[in-house]
Amino acid sequence: MKLLLHICCSCCLTYPFEKYKKNGVDLVGYWYNPNIHPYTEYRNRLKALKGFAKDVSFPVTYDESYELEKFLKGAMKDLNNRCLNCYLLRLEKTAKHAKEKGFDFFSTTLLISPHQKHKLIKEVGEKIADEVGVDFYYDDLRKGYDQARKMTREKGLYSQKYCGCIFSEKERYLD
Repeated sequence: MKLLLHICCSCCLTYPFEKYKKNGVDLVGYWYNPNIHPYTEYRNRLKALKGFAKDVSFPVTYDESYELEKFLKGAMKDLNNRCLNCYLLRLEKTAKHAKEKGFDFFSTTLLISPHQKHKLIKEVGEKIADEVGVDFYYDDLRKGYDQARKMTREKGLYSQKYCGCIFSEKERYLD
């Protein structure tokens, strides 16, 4: 299986990387995250991923276009469903890249987080798969969440405290 894996951060990559490599998956990473705010947070996550990828010789395609305005315009249309916009934005770009480069499947490291909306990610992934013409690989990775956190600490990777967008940062402090 040739899988293009959207990566939100190095922390969320650790467990899926180990799992898929162990299972013989032909795995390539894809970075595209215009939702991450502030820009210093974006840079910290990107730097951590680049370091991890180099350390483990993991190929990653980096789309470093920081299209914050595009993310915000979509999120502001319906703040109560802003995650839908975020998933659509990132997974569509990943799927198109997967199709262009001949991957069998695309997926995302967002599936490791118990804080993400798995049903929605799966629905969005499948919808985009139908539209773009490359399959979405859904794998409930939440069972590896604690292991990913442990691996993050052991490897000394940068670990963020919120999903990434300005709205999740606000919730972090208000909750």
